[in-house]
Amino acid sequence: MVTAIPATGRALVRLTLAVAALAIALPIQAGSKLLGTGGTSSIEGSAGGGIVPWATIAGYASSDEWSATAGYNRVLVDDFQLTTHSAAVSYDNHYELSLARQQFWIAPLQLSLEQQIIGVKVKVAGDLLYSDLPQLSVGAQFKHQQRFEVPQAVGALRQNGIDWYASVSKVYLDAIWGRNLLTNATVRLTKANQTGLLGFGSSDATQYQAVAELSAALLVRHDVAIGIEFKQKPNQLAFAREDHWKDLFVGWFINRNVSIVAGYVDLGSIAQLDDQTGFYFAIQGAY
Repeated sequence: MVTAIPATGRALVRLTLAVAALAIALPIQAGSKLLGTGGTSSIEGSAGGGIVPWATIAGYASSDEWSATAGYNRVLVDDFQLTTHSAAVSYDNHYELSLARQQFWIAPLQLSLEQQIIGVKVKVAGDLLYSDLPQLSVGAQFKHQQRFEVPQAVGALRQNGIDWYASVSKVYLDAIWGRNLLTNATVRLTKANQTGLLGFGSSDATQYQAVAELSAALLVRHDVAIGIEFKQKPNQLAFAREDHWKDLFVGWFINRNVSIVAGYVDLGSIAQLDDQTGFYFAIQGAY
């Protein structure tokens, strides 16, 4: 069963589609970043892959330029659906501010959870393309679980939380069969259960935990990438184990204004329901 998208979600969907439709007709924007190196809108709103934030800054803005993006993400697995509507602005290829609203549909319970995320990211060293030093960015995601009665009932300690992370990304030109390769490694400090959808911490886990997140994407054409991601998860709630997430994806960067990503996801066990596998879809409009 698919729940109705709330009014704010519908507004963000319309914004995403409007930006995408307008962008198809626009000339490619100025900027020195290669096609695809702006990443896409992740499920938490930050620029990156589908489930992992990268060191990349949203959009294609270069020095002293602004960029804006709007994204729509959908994850469909056996017993759950996750929908994210997001928007981000960036400046000078150094600073990023993102907003995201997540809706998590639990089919066996006929219940929906919602989370809001405000993200900030700052590039602090290196460059994705133009230096020997990989690009290093640091970021924070401020998360608010809006229906805490369910996470609280299964042992979550708090309704709000902050994830802190550092990401290192690099594009290697002519790396494999003459194709460009992007790699990313992220270290995250978190108290989140299922990325915050089931609240934060527990009576047995009150401290931050460090987890690793990895991505790699090969541009098989200048506008098409295939990739893989891994997201390590903490395991804090006694009532059910929390597995790591993985995905395989294909991204089509139609131009610098529109991208579409689709893939296969394996979310493992969620809330005692095992083998949660399925598909992922995302569309991003950028200007």
